[in-house]
Amino acid sequence: MDFNLFMNDVVDAARQDIREAGYEELTSPEDVDQALERKGTTLVMINSVCGCAGGVARPAAANSIHYDKRPDHLVTVFAGQDREATEKARTYFEGYPPSSPSFAFLKDGKIVTMLERHDIEGFSAMDVIGKLQQIFDEHCEEI
Repeated sequence: MDFNLFMNDVVDAARQDIREAGYEELTSPEDVDQALERKGTTLVMINSVCGCAGGVARPAAANSIHYDKRPDHLVTVFAGQDREATEKARTYFEGYPPSSPSFAFLKDGKIVTMLERHDIEGFSAMDVIGKLQQIFDEHCEEI
């Protein structure tokens, strides 16, 4: 099997997983600015093809939002795939080094907190869901 075809399948499946969970995919710097400058709370899932993204981060992204409090906006950028969009998104994460997979939580376009790769890798999806829902409890309104 051609490795590039295999990787395209992996990337397509990873994109589909997060879109089906209800996240808006941002693929250009313009998309990022438009999405991250919105009023309210925004969860950004920085997607990737690594094992901890597929086994922990994407399942946590999908399941954490089934909760009584959740962000107003759910968006995603794909590290290593949509490079310009990811680089633009990272300009909003002041004080945090590049990390993927990861989650950034913003309020009115300003970074509040992040779950970085070291907060995801080595943890279960349930652990990360708990961490995300703790952020939602602190910063989101009930739906």
